[in-house]
Amino acid sequence: MPRPRDLVQTEPGLAVLRMAALLAEDDGALDEELLDAMAEHAARGALRGTPGPAMWPELRRGLMARGPSRMLAALRLSGALGAVLPEVAALFGVPQLGADQRSVDIGLHTLNALAEAARGEAPLAVRFALLVMNVGKSDSPPEHLPVHYRHVERGGPRIEAICARFGVPAACRELALLALAECERVHRVSEVRAGPVAAMLARLGAFDQPDRFAALLQVCACDYRAHGEGFGPVYPKAALLHAALRACRDVAVDAEDPELARAQAIATALGSQRWSAAGHA
Repeated sequence: MPRPRDLVQTEPGLAVLRMAALLAEDDGALDEELLDAMAEHAARGALRGTPGPAMWPELRRGLMARGPSRMLAALRLSGALGAVLPEVAALFGVPQLGADQRSVDIGLHTLNALAEAARGEAPLAVRFALLVMNVGKSDSPPEHLPVHYRHVERGGPRIEAICARFGVPAACRELALLALAECERVHRVSEVRAGPVAAMLARLGAFDQPDRFAALLQVCACDYRAHGEGFGPVYPKAALLHAALRACRDVAVDAEDPELARAQAIATALGSQRWSAAGHA
């Protein structure tokens, strides 16, 4: 592992990010001397004038390393995360209800989700979506915590701003926005509501954008398994949606009402209601 003297580069801000990205490729405890050197550079404002597009290659490198959560942890411990990704830094200490209805720290949960993505060798777009999809929850009204009403409305512009700031690839941006809108809905989807399941499959691109559908389910699965023991390796909602998708294979593409026909097929396959009250799954 490079020592602190390697931080001396043309652009100190990029040096801090590079060290954090390199830490993501390493194992073991984070190097205290290196963290101190990174913190010194951050305290001097080294990151303040660093252009976002110049930062992106280092962030990408860290996200695609075997320990992306180590990069974020190093940036946070050195005081640099607030300068690079203030939207993500603000999530630490904010509670939300976990899959088992216990309160979890959203920032720590994000680290766990990224670790799950690395274990599954997830592509960049999945890892980026997990990094940013909760940024609308940082300033939810305290009286509502650990529930986050209207976080999707707050999160969308923030994700757009992050992507614009760093010049993030369009595929990463699109999946992050999809995850923001749909991940919690996927977690809640129920086999007893065949109509909304059919509508969800259409929204997620299951019928015409299979790669997008698969990537979104990978995001959801990592988010699910990030809750710890008892949540994996099989993600039950992915199994449900794949079963529903298989049930729709014989529905004619030119059916008079394709969504209704798909709902009927899903209801038959899953033993659920043909249709249910209007609304999203």
